[in-house]
Amino acid sequence: MDILERARMELKRIASDYNLDREGRITVRALTPDEAIGARADENFVIKKGKERIIEAVYRDARGQAFTDAPGNWSGTLSELMALDLRITGYRAVFTAGLNAILRHLGLADGTVHCKDEEPMKCGAKMPDKIHSLFGTKRIGMIGLQPAILKEMVDAYGKVGMKIADLNPDNIGQIREDLLVLNGETELDDLIQWCDVGLATGSSVVNGTINDILERFNAAGKPVVFFGNTISGVAALLNLQRVCPLAR
Repeated sequence: MDILERARMELKRIASDYNLDREGRITVRALTPDEAIGARADENFVIKKGKERIIEAVYRDARGQAFTDAPGNWSGTLSELMALDLRITGYRAVFTAGLNAILRHLGLADGTVHCKDEEPMKCGAKMPDKIHSLFGTKRIGMIGLQPAILKEMVDAYGKVGMKIADLNPDNIGQIREDLLVLNGETELDDLIQWCDVGLATGSSVVNGTINDILERFNAAGKPVVFFGNTISGVAALLNLQRVCPLAR
């Protein structure tokens, strides 16, 4: 079953178990780059370039965010959130952000808000130790270019220990940290065959690629861990492995 559909089923169960008001309001808006990751954040981050954005949901006293290339504003009830058409990218983003906010309010998920200013670079510096503590020294296949994380991972694991794939045409075929950026659609199997561990962006839950990523890694018998705040709620509900050192 689709990952977000499973998350929706779990949210409906939680809404019943916690007796949540189905008419409770959730509001979602697209953040400016500076609101999302801070005015002092490195200009190389894709959010700063404006092609993709972070949307933020507010539910009662809690915030939850999601990274998406289809940002938009939305307001509705919990019932309406749970009824969104998850075949549409923009609604997947709204649902994911709303889910993160709801689970944050209930204390069932943390790190639902992106780090800001200098913190994204500091997050990258912490990632190699996090991955090493989980898996030891392995060959890492990264899916989804995050410049700070890639730099630190290459510094720690070396060019021979890392491969990177992405879906953004602006990145595919380019050299980043002395690595050729592979096509995340047509060359994903090559990356999986080569690596021991996958390190995938949590925004895959919004862009619709997470199901394929999980299926391919499972078929290969290899672990995959997700990074970022977008997947915080889904990871908590479905027991997916996630690392996000500095999310708030």
